[in-house]
Amino acid sequence: MTSDKPDTPPTVRQVPSERTFHGDTVTDEYAWLADKEDPQTIAYLEAENAWTDRATEHLAGLRDTVFQEIKSRTRETDLSVPGRKGAYWYYTRTVEGKQYGIHCRVAVKPGETDPPMDDDKPGEEVLLDGNALAEGKDFFALGTFDVSPDGNWLAYSTDFAGDERFTLRIKNLATGEVLPDEVPDTFYGTAWSADGSELFYITVDDAWRPYRVWRHTVGNPAAEDVPVYEEPDERFWVGVELTRSEKFIVIDTQSKITCEVRVIPAESPTSEPVVIREREQGVEYSIEHHGHRFLILHNKDAEDFALAYTSADSPGEWVELIPHQPGTRLEAVDAFARHIVISQRRDGLTGLRVMGDGSTDSYDMPFPEPLYSVGLTGNAEYDTGTVRISYTSMVTPESVYDVDLVTRQMTLRKQKPVLGGYDPADYEQFREWARAGDGTKVPISIVARKGVQRDGTAPALLYGYGSYEHSIDPYFSIARLSLLDRGVVFAIAHIRGGGEMGRRWYEDGKMLSKKNTFTDFVACAEALVAKGWTTPSRLVARGGSAGGLLMGAIANIAPEDFAGIVAQVPFVDPLTSILDPSLPLTVTEWEEWGNPIESPEVYAYMKSYSPYENVAKLAYPKILAVTSLNDTRVLYHEPAKWIARLRATAPDGTYLLKTEMGAGHGGPSGRYDSWKEEAFVIAWSLDVMGLA
Repeated sequence: MTSDKPDTPPTVRQVPSERTFHGDTVTDEYAWLADKEDPQTIAYLEAENAWTDRATEHLAGLRDTVFQEIKSRTRETDLSVPGRKGAYWYYTRTVEGKQYGIHCRVAVKPGETDPPMDDDKPGEEVLLDGNALAEGKDFFALGTFDVSPDGNWLAYSTDFAGDERFTLRIKNLATGEVLPDEVPDTFYGTAWSADGSELFYITVDDAWRPYRVWRHTVGNPAAEDVPVYEEPDERFWVGVELTRSEKFIVIDTQSKITCEVRVIPAESPTSEPVVIREREQGVEYSIEHHGHRFLILHNKDAEDFALAYTSADSPGEWVELIPHQPGTRLEAVDAFARHIVISQRRDGLTGLRVMGDGSTDSYDMPFPEPLYSVGLTGNAEYDTGTVRISYTSMVTPESVYDVDLVTRQMTLRKQKPVLGGYDPADYEQFREWARAGDGTKVPISIVARKGVQRDGTAPALLYGYGSYEHSIDPYFSIARLSLLDRGVVFAIAHIRGGGEMGRRWYEDGKMLSKKNTFTDFVACAEALVAKGWTTPSRLVARGGSAGGLLMGAIANIAPEDFAGIVAQVPFVDPLTSILDPSLPLTVTEWEEWGNPIESPEVYAYMKSYSPYENVAKLAYPKILAVTSLNDTRVLYHEPAKWIARLRATAPDGTYLLKTEMGAGHGGPSGRYDSWKEEAFVIAWSLDVMGLA
């Protein structure tokens, strides 16, 4: 399995395995790596890790330097802005030297309206200490953290493997006792009944699809739990939550393009769920309870979505509230007792619109920078005239504001501290545009330290994603400063397949238009060069998950445009995965990528861009693939096979595989471990750019 020479990469056996669809037979010599239980699989992954360690040992000093830079710029002992819910302020704090957050609350003092921002909080209750839960574990993640409406119970779930299969527990917050009625193998999301006696939760099927909602009576054994709803259609996922008003439990059933919502009165948790509107193929909608009505955000004859409402007592006809406006994508609606806040995006930027009781006195919140991201955060209280927002840009650290919805006054509660004398005036952000091959203008967000010359000599990192209508909006990063302060230009390519420019932007980068995602990214890279920001010999591309598919695709179609590529948990063998309905997520993904089992056209199209299936004898840039053994979303064997085939097909290249042997899709779970992982990627990128 491994070479006798420590200075050479590992070898891996080839075992031809055939796959035939639509008369096309494909041989996969590394398919055996999908067997996680095969000792040779683990041995190979460990050998690749050893080789990556050997090949990057000259960067050990730089990695440590970057890690220390991230650490020294971060306030290690810190706390979030407390958010009110009922009689308590809830917040999370971190402690220097500790990997995980500590979840706490303090009682609201009489007459207190502003969150208590002092570090010392008399009467603090520790609800959950992630460090205590994670003690002795290599991995730790919370799935749900949900306090009952009366504040007496805490539902929480834990994952110690990284496979996103959680064990649900209930804690009595008055006594500190964790009840014995725990439930294994649950999914994200819970909802309490109004009196806190019943807890709704979700379980997954064999393909890791959340499909069944259960009701648990506090204090009873899990064996007595009652199934409330089961979704038979394998394209659909199920979610559950309690409305902000605490009046309804919402069961949300959705595929990639179709939704159906059911509600149960929170005061009558044993009632049968009521359907708001029967599902209609291609119609997406979500609901928010607002007094006598349900607000409905939907795309029925409204590509960029519209807002309507229907009776909460007897859901039926939808009455228009905000008509469809092409080019203004309505993304979410949040209801409060006397106001509605709509999250929207226009011209590639996020925004917030406020509507009062009359639904006519609306206004858009103004923001000062040309590039930024804004959204609601927290806001557990329903009966309030103040909302909390999070604001950031590529030069402004995440800032938390409370906004008075009547006076429109914004009060800064906290800006994420950046230690070491950070000054945003030392950096500049820019918006550039690339022109794709079909003439489409693609936005690029750029940040650089002031003084960086646009003479084509600067190193640069270009980040991209471009799937699932997920937008990569401008954001601040402490770790990124380790690039910027070394003269690196950082850019985000807002490519089709994402949602930055509205629903059409997404539609034009999925299914049989997926290649637009890849060619848009290449166009952005070439625009950076043409506009003098960088040169191909110093340009590194980076993306993860579906953005890892992007990385694999651009490696095949434009290897000469990049000096290096970082592909994190990369979806680089999409056709093989989408052809196997038994794998997690496959059936639900058909509405994103197409169904290659039934459609020869989809099969041929996916095969034409699949990174793994199109590896050729090319002069590839340097490639670093990072994955996790317990990843449920993108299985580890995809990048493992990809690196093996790259090395066998184009042996003159430099290809590294780094596998986290005890983590999941998000990589290492502890904050110090995640900083070390980021320092590893940054150091490798700097080395490729010639800055090590």
